[in-house]
Amino acid sequence: MREALFYEKTENGVRCLLCPHHCRLQPGETGLCRVRRVHDGKLYTLNYGLCAAMATDPMEKKPLYHFHPGALIFSLGTVGCNLDCGFCQNWQLARGERAVEDMRLTPQQVTAIVETSYPRPAGVAYTYSEPGVWFEFVLDTAREVKDKGYVNVLVTNGYLEQEPLRELLSVIDAFNIDVKSFTEAYYRQHCRGRLDPVLRYVETAAKAAHVELTYLVVPGLNDSAEEVKRFAGWVAGIDPAIPVHLTRYYPQHRFTLPPTPLPVLEKLHAAAREKLHHVYLGNVPDSDYRHTYCVSCGRPLILRNGYHVRSLLRDGACRHCGRPAGFVHKTLTDGSQ
Repeated sequence: MREALFYEKTENGVRCLLCPHHCRLQPGETGLCRVRRVHDGKLYTLNYGLCAAMATDPMEKKPLYHFHPGALIFSLGTVGCNLDCGFCQNWQLARGERAVEDMRLTPQQVTAIVETSYPRPAGVAYTYSEPGVWFEFVLDTAREVKDKGYVNVLVTNGYLEQEPLRELLSVIDAFNIDVKSFTEAYYRQHCRGRLDPVLRYVETAAKAAHVELTYLVVPGLNDSAEEVKRFAGWVAGIDPAIPVHLTRYYPQHRFTLPPTPLPVLEKLHAAAREKLHHVYLGNVPDSDYRHTYCVSCGRPLILRNGYHVRSLLRDGACRHCGRPAGFVHKTLTDGSQ
């Protein structure tokens, strides 16, 4: 165990200050995330260095479409999560209910994996379960990775307090943040959380790093055009160039609703595009909605076939009208695949 950051002692135990739950814990109790526990009057993190999953993925799988397009990213995750979403696709890791080998890594070992991999990934993504509850290890590792000249990516639910988030902003280069709905009721009923802290997280992160957002469209629950228009309007108020991924839901964990109908996704795509420059449909194979188009002339900039990426850029700009594409750290060379 490693002593946790962001907690305070109380008369009966401790109060965790990492996420908005502010769990009040007595000796021996574990927080809602299942990976922070009180022992001898201190709060400890149980999963420091515990790696439950790892792989080298395309950057587009995170999904990040405007950050190092075409690059690879070394991805790793632990167990635990501070939300409880009925539709979670990685619930075995998130709830800590899947038996995992006790693989403990140090930040230096993670960096060594990146440096000895071929082809060389652009950096490290903290993903699969919720990296916010892996905070201490993510922070230490991201510092090592950054010092070696690589990038750090966080794929997160955005359910973290502002002070720890500001600590991460010094070392995290890009975020994909889940905004699971744009209503408080949805978060409380289906995710055991609240919407407002997630909105603050996005607003803070977007001021300091590259941000893309994912919105999982669940039929009958968060799929109204009115809700998506309000969501898109809020995103546009931060920056209309923030890419948004409207992702198709499939039955998973406790949810048995049928998959999101494609016409619903197409309708919501049109609604979001009224406010935003770049809207993509996720979990929809063989779709033109996964390509990137020029904001000015509408011509394609990047074509995607699965995770195969082809650039149509010229000097980082649209070859037809010359408008800069605005990608962060363009990895693809002109016309490359």
